[in-house]
Amino acid sequence: MAFSWNILADFQQMWSFQFMQHAFEAGTMVALIAGVMGYFVVLRRSTFVAHAFSEIGFAGASGAVYLSQALGLPWLTATYGMLLGSSLGGTTIAMLSRRSSHRDVYVGIVLAFALGIGLLFLSLYTGYATEAISLLFGEILGIAWSDVVRTLLFTLVILGGVALVYRPLLFASLDEEVAEAKGLPTMLIGVAFLLLVAVAVSVAVQVTGVLLIFSLMVTPAATAQHLASKPSRVIGMSVALALAVTWVGLFVSFYEPYPASFFITTLVFMVYVLVRVFHRRIKAPGEHRKDWKDRVLISSKDYSS
Repeated sequence: MAFSWNILADFQQMWSFQFMQHAFEAGTMVALIAGVMGYFVVLRRSTFVAHAFSEIGFAGASGAVYLSQALGLPWLTATYGMLLGSSLGGTTIAMLSRRSSHRDVYVGIVLAFALGIGLLFLSLYTGYATEAISLLFGEILGIAWSDVVRTLLFTLVILGGVALVYRPLLFASLDEEVAEAKGLPTMLIGVAFLLLVAVAVSVAVQVTGVLLIFSLMVTPAATAQHLASKPSRVIGMSVALALAVTWVGLFVSFYEPYPASFFITTLVFMVYVLVRVFHRRIKAPGEHRKDWKDRVLISSKDYSS
């Protein structure tokens, strides 16, 4: 397809293809999920966890591909395997470490074990593991209507889960020790958070792939934190940025012979660099964090055991 610089005509031409409609629908929901969950991932300093989930989930995807062939289970797709693998990995990490600030060692241990299991499944598989391999870099332009529906269901589950635990999760993310002293079940909150991240990562890989998960799960939220301090504003900016780069990336990829994930990751990185270079921050990072604590007015009566 040729780009004519008539944006409206070009968009109408692109939108006439059903696969692009599905890509935009799924990409919009994934960007919404990534923008919301990314805020808590950055706030809780869990970026390594989000990256690890993508690789742990890839081990689950490899296992699903192998078991689907070995046991004759056509419904057991790589996507479901990734969801199961990342969920089990997240639960294991949360059970091993009560505090989010002390999880790096346990994440590394679980990640190494999962990668070994994934390598074993790939070596046992006798066919072409194209479905599992496609998860590495994303395949949003190949999304079918059934994938859109599944993404919508996951989106509702994730956003509903975040809405249920938003206030206690925000409180525990800002000061886990104080939250525990107030009687919040920080262990349960940590498990719920990691499960939500696991589902979000499993959905987001359709757009960016396992190897590029940081582009939507971390970078928009990290960029938004330089522009605002109030949690609701940071989340709103994070979602807006994730949506913008996803839409533009999909639009450009339709007219250029390069993957959509390349444009999405490049755009969001460029925005982050521009914000860091040109935005004059009035307060230091520590002061921003203090502002968040001051703005979150949580009564101890609401969370007493």
